[in-house]
Amino acid sequence: MNILNIEHISKIFGEKVIFQDASFGIQEGDKVGIIGINGTGKSTLLKMIAGEEEPDSGQIIRQNGIRIAYLPQNPAFPAGATVASYALEGNSDTDWIVQSNLTKLGITEYEKKMEHLSGGQKRRTALAKTLAGEFDVLILDEPTNHLDEEMISWLEDYLRSYRGVILMVTHDRYFLDRVSNRILEISHGAMYSYQANYTKFLELKAAREEMELASERKRQSVLRMELEWAKRGCRARSTKQRARLERLEALKNGSAPLADQVVEMDASEVRMGKKTIELHHVSKGYGAEKMIDDFEYIVLKNQRLGIIGPNGCGKSTLLKMIAGLVKPDSGQIEVGETIKIGYLAQEEPDMDTNERVIDYIKDIAEYVQTKEGRISASQMLERFLFTPEMQYTPVSKLSGGEKRRLYLLSVLISGANVYVLDEPSNNVDIPTLTILEDYLNSFSGIVITVSHDRYFLDNVVDRIFEFEGNGKLRQYEGGYTDYLEAKMRREAEGKVPERKPEEEKAAGKNTGKGSKSWKQNQPVKLKFSYKESKEYETIDEEIAELEEKIEQFDKEMSENATNSAKLSELMQKKEETEQMLEEKMERWVYLNDLAERIEQQKNS
Repeated sequence: MNILNIEHISKIFGEKVIFQDASFGIQEGDKVGIIGINGTGKSTLLKMIAGEEEPDSGQIIRQNGIRIAYLPQNPAFPAGATVASYALEGNSDTDWIVQSNLTKLGITEYEKKMEHLSGGQKRRTALAKTLAGEFDVLILDEPTNHLDEEMISWLEDYLRSYRGVILMVTHDRYFLDRVSNRILEISHGAMYSYQANYTKFLELKAAREEMELASERKRQSVLRMELEWAKRGCRARSTKQRARLERLEALKNGSAPLADQVVEMDASEVRMGKKTIELHHVSKGYGAEKMIDDFEYIVLKNQRLGIIGPNGCGKSTLLKMIAGLVKPDSGQIEVGETIKIGYLAQEEPDMDTNERVIDYIKDIAEYVQTKEGRISASQMLERFLFTPEMQYTPVSKLSGGEKRRLYLLSVLISGANVYVLDEPSNNVDIPTLTILEDYLNSFSGIVITVSHDRYFLDNVVDRIFEFEGNGKLRQYEGGYTDYLEAKMRREAEGKVPERKPEEEKAAGKNTGKGSKSWKQNQPVKLKFSYKESKEYETIDEEIAELEEKIEQFDKEMSENATNSAKLSELMQKKEETEQMLEEKMERWVYLNDLAERIEQQKNS
């Protein structure tokens, strides 16, 4: 049963159509992730569902008595309010929940005035209060912004166990995968619903787009055939001929599917000398708190470094020191003569809101060098999805995400050979993030980034530094997933009690390691077990059968492209078969390797 119905809504800002006759229903238990490029109306939709804005036409029907909690992207706070006066209500039955949430989110100074908190601390205070309320529908706009990895993990667990309805806009793809069971895509004023998490959504979206393209190819083929018939001089005398001419007109009036616009970036070659960025015995603290203590590191050419740790540990401070905006208390940071740093701050700098978008970019560069040659500021803006009309509007007309995209562009066109990026994924839509990841991977310079976006770290960085406390940083190789695995291994190893020498000696005796057995250096005779022998005889046929099954599923998926239920079922079966094939292939590699070794042993 639907508890919320969005029926035929339309919304226009100026000349920009946000929604056009869009409809969508929300059922009990839905955990909906809303995605789309910046400026498509994601935050506007949340505001309309929360009752803070109204559609120009259409209606949003809410079940009687439904309780809605809403966390906007930029919450407002009463003037002069403290954390306690804003978040706590003086009710001991509920205040303990707020206090527990505040502690989990790193807010402990209850008498501090809201105006003296950082942007991230304000957001976390608002999130703690929102989650402590009583509600049936929870609406969250970018809930993971300004949260560290531990806080995100806590929020994931909270939302996964919550039994009500969730609607959220987030750029965090791992978060979407773990929390959502439904994806709502907003594109060209329309809404597309997918009963899936983010990973499954990508597959279903690809299938939908392929189906639309197939329908368009068929329409074009029939249109060519009908035009040829019309050219032969048909006369609309019979009913049959009139119907055919009417069909021709309908085909001509049909529209091709609209492709999503994507940001276009390409990384031009950059040069740098032998010396890059060197940090020697760098220390930094504020008051009695030691943030960075005696840190030593030389950044290598083309390196991609990710920096992680809890909020307030000094990540942004370290980036600011590298960018030359903050000086260390002791130690030195040496920057090579050829190094040019492009610094992206966590919060956008103050922009002249009356300045036109194109002038903001022209102040940085009239022309930009790309792999194809020089292009103008206007052309670069178009690549970043700022249409000619948008380029001549004031910055004040842009959405929060569009301002972030404009700021990101200003950094990328600065001619830097080192990018120092502080939370680059904040308020950036997922399609743009994907393109940014590809751009950074092809960039021939250095990337140093602080990010809570685990998916982004997995795709971009090759080394991670974690703030461990007391100003110390620990180095891990690889992306975020590699870091997690290495940390878990290290912690597990740390819990194993060390053996005493006499225990080690006894263990050696028990395992035979201490004895000089004549068998110790004898080569082990290799052979197939009975089961392996039978498996080796039939495995090629089994692999061929699985490959045929997958081909058959592909054929059936094409035939059922318009049947979403059947398509989902076939995709599930195909996935299971592909998993079986992968396991068989791994087994085939093992058996063939063993067969070769047995043959070599026979011949030696």
